[in-house]
Amino acid sequence: MNDQNYYRPGNIGGFSLFPPVIKFLLISNIAIFLFTEIIFPRLIIGNESLADLVMKYLALNPIEPINVRMTSGAVESFRFYPWQIITYMFLHGGFGHIFFNMFALWMFGMELENLWGSKKFLIYYTICGIGAAAANLFISPLFGPAGPTIGASGAIYGVLVAFGFIFPNRNIYIYFLIPIKAKYLVILYMALEVIYLTTSSQTGVAHAAHLGGAVVGFLYLIFTQRGTFNILDKYKREREQEHQFKYTPPPRNTGGYYQPQNGSNEVYTTYEEVKNDEKKRREEEQA
Repeated sequence: MNDQNYYRPGNIGGFSLFPPVIKFLLISNIAIFLFTEIIFPRLIIGNESLADLVMKYLALNPIEPINVRMTSGAVESFRFYPWQIITYMFLHGGFGHIFFNMFALWMFGMELENLWGSKKFLIYYTICGIGAAAANLFISPLFGPAGPTIGASGAIYGVLVAFGFIFPNRNIYIYFLIPIKAKYLVILYMALEVIYLTTSSQTGVAHAAHLGGAVVGFLYLIFTQRGTFNILDKYKREREQEHQFKYTPPPRNTGGYYQPQNGSNEVYTTYEEVKNDEKKRREEEQA
């Protein structure tokens, strides 16, 4: 796809720096971060702070329950709940964590939402986040002890992959100085995540989640983006071509000849000739 010229569905007013979904994600993540960092630690329910309870019930906890020491000193059992595959994406563990996540989300997601439209972008972002959660739940424990996981990084890695997939030759400036094409940046990040996942332990970074979001995002693009790699779209086009080239049965007054319904003047004496010609036409169109 040409990086400069493309159609932006539903964007009558032109390119938006803060399209609806990006705006919602930025505001909601930052607001939740401020509440969990400033207000919730001061609110006590029972013997525990609301911030600890948010982590207990809304962070992504391992399938097997784990014991975690709370701020009060008490040890609580953290269990997995289904809703955590969504809620964990809205929690962050420090200023640096949320700043770089939100900056990357805006930097790469802004253009994707303008291109795809808000609905498709939200679906993609959510699928990548769920894929990251699944990888963290089932793959991460294979490489070391698992703990509560928070952050939108897995979904944002999916966004990064989509940006590199659609704009492979777009230059990204690392530290605002060093240019690198988007496709190479994606490859570099994925390679580093694989290395970190297989060689590091107890780093406090969910490398499996990052890779999970990236892989699920890539698979989504393969099966939904129009283009050479879209297996489902290719299959659909082939079926449409078959239906477009139909033939009428031989009328009695034509001596048993078959004639296509596409306006052609060609006639065939047997249905086998019809199928052979149809096959030949498809091969020529695919060549």
